[in-house]
Amino acid sequence: MRYRCVEAYQAEHRLTWLCQALSVSRSGYYAWRRRPASVRTRSNAQLLEHLQRLHRQTKARYGAVKMWHALLAAGIVCGRHRVARLRRLHGLEARRTRRFRLVVEQHRFAPPAPNRLHQVFVAPAVNRIWVGDLTAIATRSGWLYLAVLLDLYSRRVIGWAMSAKPDQHLALEALRMALVSRRPHQGLLHHTDQGATYTSVAYQQRLAEHGIATSMSRKGNGYDNAVAESFFSTLKNELVHERDYHTREDARAEIFEFIEVFYNRQRLHQTLGYVSPEQFETQNPASLRGCLRNRG
Repeated sequence: MRYRCVEAYQAEHRLTWLCQALSVSRSGYYAWRRRPASVRTRSNAQLLEHLQRLHRQTKARYGAVKMWHALLAAGIVCGRHRVARLRRLHGLEARRTRRFRLVVEQHRFAPPAPNRLHQVFVAPAVNRIWVGDLTAIATRSGWLYLAVLLDLYSRRVIGWAMSAKPDQHLALEALRMALVSRRPHQGLLHHTDQGATYTSVAYQQRLAEHGIATSMSRKGNGYDNAVAESFFSTLKNELVHERDYHTREDARAEIFEFIEVFYNRQRLHQTLGYVSPEQFETQNPASLRGCLRNRG
């Protein structure tokens, strides 16, 4: 470690002074420089290359544990603590920032539905429970609002829409996408907060037309809709907070890529056993066949 310290600061200080300060000899330092790298050192260098490549590919979205699972999935055998140590030593840090919560003013619409989910965020198959929410993304041209619906079984985003206004049309468009892509049978439970976009008569009528039961969080309780909240936290921590969008169109393009290319198809999800939502559905053919029958 002393020789490495000498090497690190040699460009800034005289070699003689560094050797004296660290109580090492110049001849010993030169001998260390000529010594071939150990097997462990070479192995760490190779692993670091893989870590740096994955760090770039995931746009700094993965922490040590997810990075470790990604390496194992790629056939690269290594230890979790070794991955964490190399990341720490070389400054490979995941994006993390504070959460942001959009508060929508309450209006006089249909009365809210009871909370039928009760914070049990588990579904036995696809198209049994959908959860949704709405958030805002800042741009220099004004707010861009995003509404999403996720299938609780696989955490996959099955419906989404973006607009300059947080009105019922935004939520209805996300619902329309989910209905077209999934075509659920009756018995589906739809869970959101008590926002005006979801208690509107038009939105509730659309759910009733498709035989979809309604569930809503208790007023002011964000934990009742934790899965949708978690998705928005992921979106903002791993994408939005690192961007300075000049226009809504710039934000739309990157959010589309994040949802459809990265989140649904590539991002490893801890709750799913470190596979992506698409992989999780593919690896569970019984539930997937049910979804395909609905499409037929």
